[in-house]
Amino acid sequence: MIKYVALYRKPADVEAFDEAYFASHLPLVERTPGLVRAEVAKVSRVFAPGFLGEHEPHIVAEMYFESADAMKDAFQSPQWQAAGANLAEIGGVELVAMFAAEVVAR
Repeated sequence: MIKYVALYRKPADVEAFDEAYFASHLPLVERTPGLVRAEVAKVSRVFAPGFLGEHEPHIVAEMYFESADAMKDAFQSPQWQAAGANLAEIGGVELVAMFAAEVVAR
């Protein structure tokens, strides 16, 4: 299993970003073919301040796929492309670091 992780820093207008993220972006992501599950968590406390520099984390989103190939195929889908375009529209591209991680233990 592999997961795609998106770590968002806190936006200037938290309420407006959250509304757009949960109302428009997340539903688009959830339609991605090959997505096994998606988890989104709002950061409530930072235990190692300064680790991320001056940025305060806000949301951690994890999207799970069966394999790297399944994730690659998902990234080429119209649904994933629509989610990416939406993220740009709501101002999330400037707030996010994204990476893939192989699940090696459960």
